[in-house]
Amino acid sequence: MYQSWEELEKNCLCCEKCQLREGRTQVVFGVGNRHARVLFIGEGPGEQEDLQGKPFVGRSGQYLDKQLAAVGLSRDKDVYIANIVKCRPPQNRDPLPEEQDACITWLRAQTAFLRPKIIVCLGRIAAMKIIRPDFKITKEHGVFFEKGGVLMMATLHPAALLRNPASKPGAFEDYLRLREKMEQLGLVAPETFPDAPCP
Repeated sequence: MYQSWEELEKNCLCCEKCQLREGRTQVVFGVGNRHARVLFIGEGPGEQEDLQGKPFVGRSGQYLDKQLAAVGLSRDKDVYIANIVKCRPPQNRDPLPEEQDACITWLRAQTAFLRPKIIVCLGRIAAMKIIRPDFKITKEHGVFFEKGGVLMMATLHPAALLRNPASKPGAFEDYLRLREKMEQLGLVAPETFPDAPCP
């Protein structure tokens, strides 16, 4: 077991557990508040994430920030963001099951340090790995499940929303539900968003 975030990150950055190491520019460990009680989990880094070494910094990451800001949250203060796999799959393909299995120990260690009260899965890959293998993202997004004493919810991946803007209003409802749940748990102060625009 790792004794600190620093030790965990140092070991993760040297990881050679699977074939994704061959094409990476750098390992994408995670970003956000390491004392946050809300953990966002994506599937894996894209091109910009691979180049910058941080998750969700490309177009989809900028949209994620807009979604968070629209409900009064930010990645720096309120959440921590990590991925199922820490290295970019070639051509942004879905990470293979064996790659996910090889990498998941890093995410489990991050989760152990965070002890989140809420986990939000970004997209179907993360939801199927974290919540349930037969999870249906289009039907079950925005629904809270309890697993191991942690509340879990999935929402549509920001990249999918950029490809299909018609899904944006429904996904924004997920963020409003998240904000409401955080208020109920005392993770943020109550705040009203009567005219919150869908980003």
